[in-house]
Amino acid sequence: MRKIEAIIRTTKIHEVKDALEEAGFESLTVTDVKGRGKQKGVMQQWRGRKYCVDLLPKIKIEIVVSEEDTDNVVDIIQKTAATGSIGDGKIFIYPVEKIVRIRTGETNGDAL
Repeated sequence: MRKIEAIIRTTKIHEVKDALEEAGFESLTVTDVKGRGKQKGVMQQWRGRKYCVDLLPKIKIEIVVSEEDTDNVVDIIQKTAATGSIGDGKIFIYPVEKIVRIRTGETNGDAL
């Protein structure tokens, strides 16, 4: 099993969520986060003063899938979240050792 974490633009969450659900991956966790990458923020002006906003709002999606589904989910997120501009985000993939469903005690694949 693999845990996929994707940091994407806030404007893309509904498209990504809908595309994952359509492909049969409806279980996910979404968190509002702030961060920066190579973009290093943006310059803004307010009341005549310029300032740098260097931590931009993003969305973090977390989803755990079988090893066989990993590439499919990554492709869905990448294609749906891409705008072609700097700041589109990143996808991280981690191994998952064990899963336990709290309600039933089911483990691993049965707990998904």
